[in-house]
Amino acid sequence: MKKILALVLALVMVFALAACGQQAAPAPAEKPAEAPAEKPAEAPAEAPADPMEELIAAAKAEGELTVYGSCEEDYLNAACNKFEELYGIKVNRQRLSTGEVPAKIEEENGHPSADVWFGGTNNPYDSAAAKGLLDNSYVPVNASHITKDIYKDPNGYWYGIYTGILGFMVNTDEMTRLGLEIPQSWDDLLKPEYKGLIWLSNYKTAGTPKLVANLMIQLKGHDEGVQYLVDLDKNVQVYTKSGSGPSKNVGTGECVIGIGFLHDGITQILDNGYENVQLVVPSDGTACEVGPVAIFKGASHPNAARLFVEYALSPDCVEQADDNGSYQFLVIDNAEQPAAAAQFGLDPSLVWGGYDFAKAAAETDQNVEDVMNAIAAAGADTGADRFKTE
Repeated sequence: MKKILALVLALVMVFALAACGQQAAPAPAEKPAEAPAEKPAEAPAEAPADPMEELIAAAKAEGELTVYGSCEEDYLNAACNKFEELYGIKVNRQRLSTGEVPAKIEEENGHPSADVWFGGTNNPYDSAAAKGLLDNSYVPVNASHITKDIYKDPNGYWYGIYTGILGFMVNTDEMTRLGLEIPQSWDDLLKPEYKGLIWLSNYKTAGTPKLVANLMIQLKGHDEGVQYLVDLDKNVQVYTKSGSGPSKNVGTGECVIGIGFLHDGITQILDNGYENVQLVVPSDGTACEVGPVAIFKGASHPNAARLFVEYALSPDCVEQADDNGSYQFLVIDNAEQPAAAAQFGLDPSLVWGGYDFAKAAAETDQNVEDVMNAIAAAGADTGADRFKTE
């Protein structure tokens, strides 16, 4: 019996062990999911190059610049000195009237002795552009501040920095002494009592009389305008080399009536103390100059020239004008206007609205030639003693 019981127990154990062997093995532990591989950090993108910084670097590499200035010498020197201070670029400069510059550059036949032309009146710039003497390949960033299209050349040969109103400057002491009334119009200047009292500048050497010629021809028609200037010549004592020449002699009384830009008269009143100078805006219409900056074609220092143009169209440059005896209205919108121009009631709105700048640009050289030929044909003295070239 015991044997049978032992056998039964043994069989039970065998079956129990078999059942355990059939149980599923425990599942292996899951491998933790791997984190996605991090991308290597990208190098920060380089900032785009600043064109102005590149221009400054290129200009500094050239190291110097030559400027012909047709504004007043004090302003020219102040502007050039400031440019040197800002950029460390040496500036050679020479003051030449606007009529002299194109003749000089043309003679140099593609190898100009200067890089930049600064100031003066725009009519000679137009003539220079027509002769292929100016470079329009660079469009200055600061040209965006020019307030009106008439203040820049439509083909990009020059950009305006200021404008000035054409008129008369009269010595009131002399007019009183002579018992004469102050002229109020262009037609008044033809009165016989003004014979020998009027000064104008030389049509061949200055920009101012070129504007006078264009204005008269546009106001009166070609033949009548030329005849007006022949008649005016009978009352003109002398034609100065520079457009500002008449204004500089009104206060002393050597010139009684000077034709020129009225901001030059302000200089004589404020800076030189000539309170006997009266400014007259002609009642029958007047025009204005635009004082430009331009690059000569074939300039030896093209990058320095481009940088100077940017500078000329900035407050750094133009706001020095009234500190140096130049009181023109500024034509960029981010500069402060000279208070003196407003003080004397001068404003570009006084200019005759019918003046056609494009027509003047196309006809200046022919108009001047016609006027000079007509004056000579009338038997007037056209020698150097009267038409000054020095």
